[in-house]
Amino acid sequence: MPQEQDLSPSILSRAAVVATAAIFGLTYSLSAALIALDLAAKGLSETLIGCNAAMHAVGVLLMAFLLPGITARLGLRRTVLAALVTAASLLALFPALPVVWLWFPLRILLGSSSETLFVLSETWLNALSSEETRARAMGVYTAALSVGFALGPLILSAVGSDGFLPYLVGTGLTLLSALCILSPRIATPQIEKPAYGNAFHYMRLAPLALAATALNAAIETSGLTFLPLYALSLGWPEHQATQLMTCIMFGAIVLQLPVGWLGDKMNRSRLALYLAALSALGAACWPLVLQSVLATYGVLFLWGGAFVGLYTIMLTIVGSRFQGGELIGIYAAMGLLWGVGALLGPLLAGLSMQFMRHGLPFFVAFACALFIAAWLFLASSPPSSKEPRR
Repeated sequence: MPQEQDLSPSILSRAAVVATAAIFGLTYSLSAALIALDLAAKGLSETLIGCNAAMHAVGVLLMAFLLPGITARLGLRRTVLAALVTAASLLALFPALPVVWLWFPLRILLGSSSETLFVLSETWLNALSSEETRARAMGVYTAALSVGFALGPLILSAVGSDGFLPYLVGTGLTLLSALCILSPRIATPQIEKPAYGNAFHYMRLAPLALAATALNAAIETSGLTFLPLYALSLGWPEHQATQLMTCIMFGAIVLQLPVGWLGDKMNRSRLALYLAALSALGAACWPLVLQSVLATYGVLFLWGGAFVGLYTIMLTIVGSRFQGGELIGIYAAMGLLWGVGALLGPLLAGLSMQFMRHGLPFFVAFACALFIAAWLFLASSPPSSKEPRR
């Protein structure tokens, strides 16, 4: 297919891939909240609802091992299309199946589809990006992810969680993204079969990128769970406390473009360390700034941009060093570590809050400091030494 070799980074191609990233965020955030609400309405206990949510992680785990080989056989475009169509079909199937026990295998398949979109959209955009603009491209990518995560709750607030409608809205948006990818004008790279099928091999190739992924997931899920509770414990009214994650998300969206611009102009390894240090210091300041509403919004806005920017730069560093099947293997392993971080983060943050009044900012600052220590320990030669200094 001639279009498989056309790698011209056109605006149309990039826009289609970025839309796919946003759809990944949307399917994750929409399904997580919607399915939980639906199962609760059907009378399932919190334990069973949690078990159903864990099936998403099972799907991610399975696909982390299978995806490199599947993509090499089917090609990038067909694999992404299959994931989009599967996700759309699954979203429509949930309300159509009255037996809720069938929702458990459906959730595994939805997790596998989401992981496919997550990994391959990152790989695809990297292939369409030049080294001079890679960080800006990944900044747009992570901003799109954040937009997708924000769209899920917005859809629920607009259409409600009852009946078929919220599921069908998600189905329609996912199919719309599939139509964009289907266009032959969208350039797609050829992906070779990876030399290794073991996800643990790729963990050894890029340990710092995997650590950044686990850190991102742990703190993101902890913040979603505990930041409003932490603000309430300091005397914030409920309606303001629940807006704090929105402030962080807004910073995560708006500030990725300037972070990407910096990533294309300076040493990326040094920038990642600066962002990690800002994230640690910013979290350490939370107990002080939460005494003022305006100071809180300002600091959380900047903190969200810096913290998510760390993930943006790590994606850029990985994309500048690896390509093809090897890059898919590393991104799949990053997806696996995202699940590990999402599992451990809320647990450790909850334990910290149980023993300390300011346990949440302590946990966030300590986790960011651990990442800096791991970077300095593992990077005996700076990761950026292999990339041209800009």
